[in-house]
Amino acid sequence: MKEYTTEYGLIEYMLTLLQTLDQKHTDLDHLMEYERNMEEEIFGGSQELQMAYEVIRFMDEMPGGFLIYHADDAEEIIYANKALLRIFQCDTMMEFRELTGNSFRGFVHHEDLNAIEQSIREQIAASQYDLDYVEYRIIRKDGSIRWVDDYGHYIHSDAVGDIFYVFIGDATEKRKRALLEKANWMKEKKKEEQKMQKLMDEIEVYDQERKLINQEHLRRLEVIKGLSVNYETILYADLETDQILPYRLSSRTKVQFGEKYQKRSFLWYVEDYVRTWVHPEEQEIVLGRTLPEYIKKELEENKTYYFNYRIQDEDEIQYLQLRIVNVGSPDRISQIVLGYRGMDEEVQREIEQKQMLEEALNSANLAIVAKNTFLSNMSHDMRTPLNAIFGYTTLARKSIHDSGAVSNYLDKIEESSRQFLELIDKVLEISWTEANDSRITETECNLNDILADVIRHLDPQASKKEIQINLDTVSLEDSNILADREKLRQIFLHLTGNAITYTRPGGNVDISVKELEKQINHYAVYQIQVKDTGIGISKEFLDHIFEPFAREKNTTYSGVHGTGVGLTIVKHIVDLMDGTIEVSSVVDEGTVFTITLRLRIQNKPIEEAADMDVILDYIMNQTILLVEDNEINVEIETEILQGLGFQLKSVSDGRMAVDAVRQSEPGDFVLILMDIQMPVMDGWQATREIRRLENAELADIPIIALSADAFESDEKKSIQCGMDAHLTKPIDIPLLLDTMAAAVHDHGLI
Repeated sequence: MKEYTTEYGLIEYMLTLLQTLDQKHTDLDHLMEYERNMEEEIFGGSQELQMAYEVIRFMDEMPGGFLIYHADDAEEIIYANKALLRIFQCDTMMEFRELTGNSFRGFVHHEDLNAIEQSIREQIAASQYDLDYVEYRIIRKDGSIRWVDDYGHYIHSDAVGDIFYVFIGDATEKRKRALLEKANWMKEKKKEEQKMQKLMDEIEVYDQERKLINQEHLRRLEVIKGLSVNYETILYADLETDQILPYRLSSRTKVQFGEKYQKRSFLWYVEDYVRTWVHPEEQEIVLGRTLPEYIKKELEENKTYYFNYRIQDEDEIQYLQLRIVNVGSPDRISQIVLGYRGMDEEVQREIEQKQMLEEALNSANLAIVAKNTFLSNMSHDMRTPLNAIFGYTTLARKSIHDSGAVSNYLDKIEESSRQFLELIDKVLEISWTEANDSRITETECNLNDILADVIRHLDPQASKKEIQINLDTVSLEDSNILADREKLRQIFLHLTGNAITYTRPGGNVDISVKELEKQINHYAVYQIQVKDTGIGISKEFLDHIFEPFAREKNTTYSGVHGTGVGLTIVKHIVDLMDGTIEVSSVVDEGTVFTITLRLRIQNKPIEEAADMDVILDYIMNQTILLVEDNEINVEIETEILQGLGFQLKSVSDGRMAVDAVRQSEPGDFVLILMDIQMPVMDGWQATREIRRLENAELADIPIIALSADAFESDEKKSIQCGMDAHLTKPIDIPLLLDTMAAAVHDHGLI
């Protein structure tokens, strides 16, 4: 017995209706025009013919062309939808048949016919289950020529024998664009190197358009399967005859219909489905909403309606949605389509969104509490210096003729003003940090100079309390680095300032900077430690130490003025620099802050070590490994580099690159130009694996990222995984040459 697939059953229904029309000497155009008057005569009460008619109506509303024709020598046309008629500029099926000679042979441009028929035969021979695809020309009613895409499938129909059903779309504009872009590319290829950037931009645009076009074709192909992607079960029912027919079944609804897609009583199906699958708490609700009377009432006001409910599959609770659509006459509601789809992901998203909102509300409440505490503290901390300023100003006026007293009062006014200014500065600093997307800007700087500047700035404060600041940089080998100087200064300034503030007179503040280890690509790991002999921090407060405006004790209790934002700023900067910060403390003994940062060491410029031309000559006598999956990019990059005199070997993914390096001898490749986004293995993972090779010489090969990924985070990730540099496409040739020379020089190859 023939197994009824979805596509087979759908086409068979259509062919049966078309055959019936032929037997009754009625064409489809005539039926569509006089459908209500001819319904009983044509359909004869047949649900299959009624369903086929609805399917044909659906096909006529499709945005793309749809064609069915005999798979014999004559290739006679059986059916074409309205969209296909529009492509040929025909108003009726009769006009279309006359234009094409009612044959697929007359449908296709005579110069393309033999080639596309041969291609279709070969594709069918290769796989009888896949769609075949061809492109060819057609001649429209006005004599104009258009290109079309043809996605077809060969099947055997019990009604009319061997047939092809085909999805057709107008591809003229797409082909023109492709030909034009190819011509432009060939033309631009011959131009000078400075125009290469424009060409690559056009190629990127072309790739995106091609992806969108392919996605549109895939969406059209899915139309024949109705709602099969979104809906696990699709059923057609007639409420008046109490019959329901399956179109697509899930593992659950197969229990009601079996493997042969049998007709069932609609009322029986609803009752059995609800009692079998619907959660006990919702059975009566679902049953009531699927009774014919309820359905008719809902569909009188709307074309469709839906509701959500739960099912119980063994011990698992799942969420489903049932959508019911009126596909018959709006005046006499009888023919409906029922679609069932899973809602687990949407319900889960709603639950997650609810949790996120609750967490956001809790965070907002905590922030409000923290800021209220801050404002309470600040009200006191700001009024204290202001009160001193106003008070000493009044005293100075009264003692205007006593220069000694006035001078003393002015000193105290200045001290209070500085205290007040420090409060304002820190509040503004944390507000700016929270409101802006801070970035790390690397410049040449020296750690010793930064430390000296910070100590010089804080020394008056420490001297006033007779606090000794001790600096230990014995283990600092490379003090010349590339880093954000101002942010490093803020780290030292806030940590050391905090240590002085919370250390009793006569105490000590120890600052040490150590270089823990050197890493590849001229990076090193540095440890910064600030230790004091101050009042310490309780274990309970350590979990809140980096929260904005958090202070363990207010000013009145502790006698220390502050905003509680300095450590928040430090934590924010350390996170920006991908570092870590730890704190340990003992009450009444002191506190230690330890920061670990990965910083880049300054290199000696190439100009001082070797001549650029000598290095490039050396590279030209070696082989560069090019790792790139896009064929167009390979051709362009090969043309550029070989045109400059370089020798290349190319592979198409990261795994092949790792294998090529592993199987090579030291010196076979001078460096690697590595794409990032590739199949099988991306460029970052490939670089990590190369750096882990047992052969140290192979593992140390220079690797330069050459990618369309241009974000700062992409560049950072490339450096972190072990690459020497990250360059973006389109290629900047002078920058590429400088970078290759620098990488070869830094690795000591010349």
